[in-house]
Amino acid sequence: MKLLMVVHHRFDLWNAPAWFAERLRNEFSALEVVHLDGDEGVEQQISDAEILFAFSLRPDQFRFAQILRWIHAPTAAVHQLLFPELVASDVVLTNAHEVHGPVVAEHVIALILALAKKIPQAARLQERRIWGQDAMWNDGPRPREVAGATLGLIGLGSIGRRVARMASALGMRVIAVREHPKKEKPEGVATVYAPPQLNDLLSQSDYIVVAAPLTEATRGLINADRLRAMRSDAYLINVGRGPQVDEKALAEALLNRRIAGAALDVFEHEPLPPESPLWGLENLLITPHTAGLTEKLWQRHYALFSENLRRYRAREPLLFVVDKQKGY
Repeated sequence: MKLLMVVHHRFDLWNAPAWFAERLRNEFSALEVVHLDGDEGVEQQISDAEILFAFSLRPDQFRFAQILRWIHAPTAAVHQLLFPELVASDVVLTNAHEVHGPVVAEHVIALILALAKKIPQAARLQERRIWGQDAMWNDGPRPREVAGATLGLIGLGSIGRRVARMASALGMRVIAVREHPKKEKPEGVATVYAPPQLNDLLSQSDYIVVAAPLTEATRGLINADRLRAMRSDAYLINVGRGPQVDEKALAEALLNRRIAGAALDVFEHEPLPPESPLWGLENLLITPHTAGLTEKLWQRHYALFSENLRRYRAREPLLFVVDKQKGY
């Protein structure tokens, strides 16, 4: 049985450490592990690979796969893999659904508190050596308590469920929207709405968190009309995917103070271009796709993938199988 790993990225943390493949070889002695650090050689190596561990795969590469049965993506998002040939195939696709949830949820809570307590403004004042107590109180939305505030979650996956528990523990009222609202409510969630009721959630929420998978239904979800449905003192947070928020409409809403502010960790184009108008908005907090950063990342990847590998060899159901038709 052959496993082909194709994990390469400009950002060092996203690259699998050397110990990952070695540990797999030691733990699964009958497994042949081939680890490529680039696209060169993929067509040759995938021809007799039964398992692929990769961020992405192109249709022209997939055509060379003769016995491929399972692809594991070390990401939560899998839209980059859902080309028609793969969707129509019998190849099983799994993702790292639970790997990123805990640390991204922490980041969301950090952003909520930073916005509520005006931490970015305090940091800018510190750089200028200004004792800005009056400015912190009088300029723009005032510092506020999060206890008693309403948090609106768009998506109740691994991230959303954890955010709900953490936010409710802080005394926040949590409401959510998801595709199947009649499912059992997760811990900490007061009310669940169906997608057509999204504006009801937006109009009630002090903080709105986008944590849904990227699908055709969620692409461009937060547009000018949705931003107008938000309260003028509300904040938008996106840790989902960049294309889910219309950045031009958001920039206009922030510039004209139609909403209190926003925090974005993901963007339509990454890295965010220097000429983007988002950089100059004082009521926007930018984190450069760092919500998922943790030194524990690859240990978590290994725990999940090795368990699924054990299940695969034992012909047991795999964890976190993606519905290729739905996209998550």
